[in-house]
This record gives sequence, structure tokens and C-alpha cells, in this order.
Amino acid sequence: MNKITLITGATSGIGYACAQRFASEGHNLIITGRRKERLNNLSSELKEKYGVNVLSLNFDIREQKKVVEAIASLPDDWKKIDILVNNAGLAAGLNPIQTGVIDDWEQMIDTNVKGLLYMTRAIAPLMIEQRRGHIINIGSIAGKEVYPNGNVYCATKHAVNALTKGIRIDLVQHGIRVSQIAPGAVETEFSEVRFKGDTEKARQVYRGYEPLHAEDIAEVTYYVTTLPAHVTVNDLVIMPTAQASATVMHKE
Repeated sequence: MNKITLITGATSGIGYACAQRFASEGHNLIITGRRKERLNNLSSELKEKYGVNVLSLNFDIREQKKVVEAIASLPDDWKKIDILVNNAGLAAGLNPIQTGVIDDWEQMIDTNVKGLLYMTRAIAPLMIEQRRGHIINIGSIAGKEVYPNGNVYCATKHAVNALTKGIRIDLVQHGIRVSQIAPGAVETEFSEVRFKGDTEKARQVYRGYEPLHAEDIAEVTYYVTTLPAHVTVNDLVIMPTAQASATVMHKE
């Protein structure tokens, strides 16, 4: 039977690329996202292109009740989830702490930390029941280092780093693998979202060097799931060749 992979935030960027990559290997997919039209279009595309089964769930992972309802609504066969990719996340704003926008803080904490927790809480018991599974958290270099004006975003990704370790400890007795993929600069909608739709400002982030692409992260994410059952990649940091740290880049 084909594996079932659940990917949050599948409508763009890394989540979209992961959906394509896993579907290309014959995985049946559960894809989630807030943008219903994009979600439906992706579902149709994956079915037509790869001949896999796709179930789309339109909800916001920040809403714990909606998460519970969505997972409870899955048919029994779809509850046999092999892989959970906790991808949904964002940065909002780039302000020093003293001028930080509270709504931005709330959005990042609710999505990057609480949303990940809600999804993991909903899926982990299903994996425990079948005594197998793989949880992959998409972290960030911001979970390893702190950079100017990144305060709360970095804090949320440090939380993802810590949670990944804690989840691994809690689930090791059940034979469930837990991994973190922590990318550096990836050219997606990330900066456009951070700068509230300012596309020119977002483009500046990636000028003068070749950043990572969403497909690069999808390839690595898929790779860690292909290793033998006794092997787990706990933590994988991936950077563009031109990036040495969160703030050091070689630009032409």
C-alpha cells in the first residue's frame, strides 16, 4: 500500500514542493492550507500528474478546534499516516523588540509553535497506535542563531528546535522517527509575507547570490524518509553555498 504523507502549508513554497516530491514517489497525500482555491488546484494537479490519491483539508492550524475536527474527519484508511511534515510557518515583520508589532508576534507564535503542537498532538496518537511513523519539522537557521530584528521569529524557531528534541524523546519508545530540517535562505513567498507584500523589498533579500529553492528542501525532506527504519536524521541544517551563517552571505 502506498504511504500516506500529511503536509501542512502545502499551497506554496516548501510545502508545495514537498507535495510534488512525495507525490512523484507515489505517496498518497493529505494536504492542508488556508487558501482553499490553491489547495483544490494543487489536489487536482497532483492527482492528474502522478495518479495518487489526495485529500485536501482547508483549515488554519492556529485554530486548535479546527485541527481536531479535521483529523477526526479523516476516513479510517486515511488515518494510517506514515509521515507528517510540519511545514506551515511564517515570519511577520522585521522590527527591533521595542517597536515590535504585537499582532505579528501573536501570528508567528500561534502558527510556528502552537500550530505545530496542535498538529503533532493530533497525529502522534495515530502513529503510536500503528507503532510507526516519521514526524518532520521544518525549522530554520533562525532556530540555531539569532539575528538583528529577528527576535520573536528566531524565538519561535528555537522553540521548534527544542520541541523536535522533546518530541523525539517522548516518542522513541514507540518506534517513531522525528527529524528537523533547518534551512538558511530559501527563495519562496517567505520574505514577501514578512514584508507584508512589498515584493521589491522581498527581492532584495535574494539578490547577488543563489539562494536555496523550495525544491532543494523538498528533496532533502524526502531523502530523510527513505533511510532504513533503524536510521534517523535528527537534525539537518542546509544552506546556500553563498551563505555561511544567518547574517553572513557572499554577494556578487
